[in-house]
Amino acid sequence: MRNYVHRLLAALVVCACFTATMAQDVVHPEDKPVDMDNPTFVPLVKVGKVLEGGDSIQYMEMNNVYVFPKKTFTSAKAKKKYDRMVYNVKRVLPLAKEARAVMIETYEYIQTLPSKKERDAHLKYVEKSVKKEYTPRIKKLTFSQGKILIKLIYRECNSTSYDIIKAFLGPLRATFWQAFASMFGASLKKDFDPNNEEDRETERIVLLVEAGQL
Repeated sequence: MRNYVHRLLAALVVCACFTATMAQDVVHPEDKPVDMDNPTFVPLVKVGKVLEGGDSIQYMEMNNVYVFPKKTFTSAKAKKKYDRMVYNVKRVLPLAKEARAVMIETYEYIQTLPSKKERDAHLKYVEKSVKKEYTPRIKKLTFSQGKILIKLIYRECNSTSYDIIKAFLGPLRATFWQAFASMFGASLKKDFDPNNEEDRETERIVLLVEAGQL
């Protein structure tokens, strides 16, 4: 069963349309130990200057800074659950952002191809390359992390994993992967709504991680 779970998690990367062009010496996010005491992303601090009326005015650009009420926990179990969520988000959020960047790049590239035949051939090549390159990477994730990845892909791409597969690979492939996911209690049709109770906590964690505060 573990092998099937790994195959499912590999499918999540297919839905994000990753390419296999990463250099071999690159250290992937999932290979790095999660540091719970330091930011996952480096906070942005950019210093520049503009000319205004003949005067040079310096400015500083930085990330949003989020201030939330201090977290309190009713039990040690609740604290452990929260810490696990932080750990999982810090591990898979870089993958979701990578998915968004490469999906956009793939979409823009296939728009330059003159025929449907060439576009279909390129997407088949991408899918084949993805399976070869990313299956070993996705095997390093737990099933819980894979389910979070589905939601964060929606957050980054504003589309469900199911719809992304459908758009790139067609409805039959999307239906197949959705049926496969449902066998293990997952759904590629999961969306992400930061206003509902289920996703509100995750959104708070994501914002803090993105801003370099967590």
